[in-house]
Amino acid sequence: MMLLERFHSLVEEGWQPVFARRASRHRAIEQATAHICVFGHRLLSRVICTLGRHDQDWSADYKIFSRSPWKGDALFDPVLKEYLRRFPERRIVIALDDTILKKTGRKIETVRFLRDPMSFPFWVNLIRGLRFVQATLLLPLYREGDHSARSLPIRFRESPPLKKPGKQAGEEECENYREAKKQHTLSLQALEVIRSVRTSLDDKGAGNRRLLISMDGSYCNRTMFRAELERVDLVARCRKDASLCFPAPPGSRRRYGETSFTPEAVRKDETIPWKKASVYYGGQWREVRYKAVSDVLWRRGALTRPLRLIVIAPQPYKPSPHSKTLYRDAAYLLCTDLSGEEPEIIQAYLDRWQIECNHRDEKEILGVGRAQVRSPKSVARHPAFAVAVYSILLLAGLLEFGPARTEHYIPLPNWRKKTPTRPSILDLIAVMRKEINETAASDSEQANFYKNIAKYGPLYACT
Repeated sequence: MMLLERFHSLVEEGWQPVFARRASRHRAIEQATAHICVFGHRLLSRVICTLGRHDQDWSADYKIFSRSPWKGDALFDPVLKEYLRRFPERRIVIALDDTILKKTGRKIETVRFLRDPMSFPFWVNLIRGLRFVQATLLLPLYREGDHSARSLPIRFRESPPLKKPGKQAGEEECENYREAKKQHTLSLQALEVIRSVRTSLDDKGAGNRRLLISMDGSYCNRTMFRAELERVDLVARCRKDASLCFPAPPGSRRRYGETSFTPEAVRKDETIPWKKASVYYGGQWREVRYKAVSDVLWRRGALTRPLRLIVIAPQPYKPSPHSKTLYRDAAYLLCTDLSGEEPEIIQAYLDRWQIECNHRDEKEILGVGRAQVRSPKSVARHPAFAVAVYSILLLAGLLEFGPARTEHYIPLPNWRKKTPTRPSILDLIAVMRKEINETAASDSEQANFYKNIAKYGPLYACT
């Protein structure tokens, strides 16, 4: 089976219950294939031209996002099913983060001025864009061999902030905005994504498996750690100067102990011994030193909910083989799980970096957010559609060729001295284009469809 056939089998079977009409599903699969293989900016108009519909009515290709009754979360079901089949044991680890899709126009209703994450810490810039919350499954491929973890997106949901009233707004309208803003924060919308994933797992027979959510420091707040989540554990990076304490002694009228401490103080405390854990990070198994303190209370965050503090020692590294050894900053983690294994929690946090690789691939290579659509439904659903195509393509490559970069992929140029250990999304796109060209030249039933992509893709690359 080829990568192209594997991709089509996943979307044909997985998207069958998503679309109410067979014609809508067929059109969505055609757009998914063309979205991968299109040249240049991945605009919706360029996808239509790649399919050979440049001389036809294009409204149906836009209406599939603005009118067709389907939900973006359901597009990721093939990824969830395959994960549960491949890793039937242990708990499920998911990375959670938000990202911004830049927009310059003023016609989209949910576009807001947002903080530019690429701006300098001492000079914060603002950009116009759409905000989305993404959840990705972290596949522990290091259990199967010398392979790093891989993340496959399973949610990409729009999470815009509320629109601020204008200068002419009255005091009552401003007061209503301030109250509504408290109920429409990014953390609350992230909790809805977590509950949605938990519901999907329960529907697929994974109700007995716990969920571990790995997050960065922006989600280490009272909203996340005070939320009631069933069979869900949280681990997030906290500040080194967070004020922590232990519970008050039994029989006391107090809730919290009289003395407080910080994660930085725990790292410097020589009475707390260092432990060692073997984790897969940076392409190989490494030993990291850490300290763990259980039954910690965070008064300003989780109130009386007991937490576990994990302090990871600074890791040594060398910028070049002959340079001196440098050390990274220490990491401080707060976790709601008090009974799980500490190396597993550390591994889950280190694997969280894979979601940043997803953001780069989605925006720079797959062109998520480039489509020029204005309908409220299309603005939210087309990026989710593109991310689902990206996730299923990664899954198809994993199922067809395995986690390593084998001889099935196109050879790299001679100036690439070091061969990557795993295939990139560009490798998968190159294989898809190659197989489409080969199928278009054959006499198979699908040849006519692929002939249009092979012919019009390069032709309309610069339109």
